Amino acid sequence: THLDRFLSVMEYRPVDRAPNWEAGVWGPTIPRWEAEGLDPHRLHWNWFAGEEALGMDPREFIHFNGGMIPGFEFVVIEEGEETRIIRDSMGRVRREFKPGTKNAGMAMDTYLRFPVRNMGDWEEVKKRFEVRDARRYEPNWRRLRAEGWKSRTHPLIFGPNTATKGFYWFARELMGTEGLSYAWYDQPQLMDDMLGFLADFLIEAARPVLEATAIEYVCLAEDLSMKTGPLLSPATYTRFILPHLRRVVEFLKSHGTRYVIVDTDGNPEPLIPLMMDAGVDALWPLERAADQDPLRLRRTYGKSLRLWGGVDKRELARGPEAIVAHLRSLRPLIEEGGFIPTVDHTVPPDVSWSNFQYYMEGKMKLLCGKL
Repeated sequence: THLDRFLSVMEYRPVDRAPNWEAGVWGPTIPRWEAEGLDPHRLHWNWFAGEEALGMDPREFIHFNGGMIPGFEFVVIEEGEETRIIRDSMGRVRREFKPGTKNAGMAMDTYLRFPVRNMGDWEEVKKRFEVRDARRYEPNWRRLRAEGWKSRTHPLIFGPNTATKGFYWFARELMGTEGLSYAWYDQPQLMDDMLGFLADFLIEAARPVLEATAIEYVCLAEDLSMKTGPLLSPATYTRFILPHLRRVVEFLKSHGTRYVIVDTDGNPEPLIPLMMDAGVDALWPLERAADQDPLRLRRTYGKSLRLWGGVDKRELARGPEAIVAHLRSLRPLIEEGGFIPTVDHTVPPDVSWSNFQYYMEGKMKLLCGKL
């Protein structure tokens, strides 16, 4: 079954093939592929759940809303010909390209203001994270879902992608990168309160689900790295995040969660030993532009660190020969186990539909050990 394959790969046991997973595509990739012949009705585009038409394997993500309830009211503050300034549902003020303009979805927004600047702001914002709010879960999930989970044949995960927020991610969304970078030093009491609150939130959010079923994994969304290294030092991570991460991991694993995964782009390597010390089992997506070579990471950290991702999206744009050569370079990890290859984030629009189809065909051969 799909569950057997996943567990066998994660435990380095013999298996017929590794799981076939992907994350998705950039918004502008879709119209390009449709212009190149993709039937617009063929795909549902939820690749985490598994795109059956492309041979991806299913995963089930238990519904959970880890955001603000209620969110801030969306407000358009200022509007120009191509851009506008808005306040989004998280209370952040930002300049974005207007939907439908040429650059929409292709450029990062400019963030102008964040909802938390001090302890007073945080005391107000934390009221929007009441963990007991029934709207965080699917209605009637105990009656409609829990019994079926016990007989599942696919991996079961608590929370859809980025719903279970990691510590850096959570604080950065509320304070911004610059504000957070100063707060570690200027407002340590605020950071202790915020991250301790998040640890309690994650534990209590998972508790009712774990009382009803065991699960395969929780993935903490972090994105705490840039191309050349993490956005905080190992000392800062150890002081502020590590104790809370360890507490969350210990709770999850002692209550029926098999694995804990960290999702971070960029290069987190100085922090990997600390994550492993806290009980993290795998990293994803191993961004190749940030020198995250899964073969080197396996040599460095051994089998205790499982590796997900690691397929260089840039190679997919170069054509069939480059794609095959790149996939073949990953074969030692497929043979060893503890590795699930995916594109190292979502697929950008410089990858043609024909190249992506060729990649998926070649990847299936790789997963079966036949490339």
